[in-house]
Amino acid sequence: MEKTVADILVEALPYIREFSGMTIVIKYGGHAMVDEDLKDAFARDITLLKLVGANPVVVHGGGPQINKVLDQMGICSTFVKGMRITDQPTMDVVEMVLGGKVNKSIVAQINQAGGRAVGLSGKDGELIKARKMTIMHKETADSPPEIIDPGLVGEVTAVNPRIINTLTREGFIPIIAPVGTGDNGETFNINADLVASHVATALKAGRLIMVTDVDGVKDQEDNLLSSLNAHAAATLIDEGVIAGGMIPKVNCALDAISWGVNKVHIINGRRRHALLLELLTDKGIGTEFKA
Repeated sequence: MEKTVADILVEALPYIREFSGMTIVIKYGGHAMVDEDLKDAFARDITLLKLVGANPVVVHGGGPQINKVLDQMGICSTFVKGMRITDQPTMDVVEMVLGGKVNKSIVAQINQAGGRAVGLSGKDGELIKARKMTIMHKETADSPPEIIDPGLVGEVTAVNPRIINTLTREGFIPIIAPVGTGDNGETFNINADLVASHVATALKAGRLIMVTDVDGVKDQEDNLLSSLNAHAAATLIDEGVIAGGMIPKVNCALDAISWGVNKVHIINGRRRHALLLELLTDKGIGTEFKA
């Protein structure tokens, strides 16, 4: 029998109670950031979570938007292990697009939906401290490792959550661009998944939600795994079941779990209202990781 609206609301009630007062960090990326209908649905989801008492904090990516501007400027991009090699001209574009156009677009959309969003980059309030990342790369299994200089690509060394806590306490929704500052004032481009896991840890978040273009983790028969503990997820990586671009996302999830985040979810943002379907229904739609 098809569920009525009343059935759905009753099903959501215990989850609304559970998440009241809880910090939920959402890494926002993939197709959900470029499709207008999905962007609107995401903004409404974030606004609703705030209205029912949760404290959502959004960390966003912006790779396609950066690529578009770089192409228009005739700047070529090179990627190694999913990381964009970032020289100073590229970094200028990354900061302009992430901290400017993309960030403020998300802020405006959430505000239009009835929320009270405020845009930040990791440079605001010394939110994200970073250092230069070194990438080890091997062409083949038998070749010696090569150390690649990625330029102004960073890794997180510390998160100072004071500005986020201040905004949250005043009823605002922080929207964070994944840019950090080095000890000498350098600006670093940082992978949004990494930033989200560190921010969730610093905030002692109850949940970290990673909005992607995949349903979650699947087994060898291509069946979605709705729940995994850390040990099982690590085993699937060793067995090659979790492979390719899913490995760094799962590793970020496992790091967050090991650092104290209660649960991490990987969900497909191509589904409208994916956040609400994952958090406020019995079955969910993605893969949930726990200790």
